[in-house]
Amino acid sequence: MDNIAEGFGRGGNREFANFLSYARGSAEESKSQVYRAYDRKYITEDVLNELVKDVNEVSNTITGLIEYLRRSGMRGPKFMNR
Repeated sequence: MDNIAEGFGRGGNREFANFLSYARGSAEESKSQVYRAYDRKYITEDVLNELVKDVNEVSNTITGLIEYLRRSGMRGPKFMNR
């Protein structure tokens, strides 16, 4: 969430998309940690499956937003008057 907020705050679509890619990478890191928790028997397989599903949903949503920004003609408030 912090990567998304920082990228949005930069005011340009390219920077925003870049920070969204960091956020997507962080989501995938979280998935790795979930698998480790399962391997160490801290969580059940049902919890593993639910968390992996949630991470995949977040990652897909971020990917969709990145694709939208790349296709969009909007340039972000940083470039509005240029």
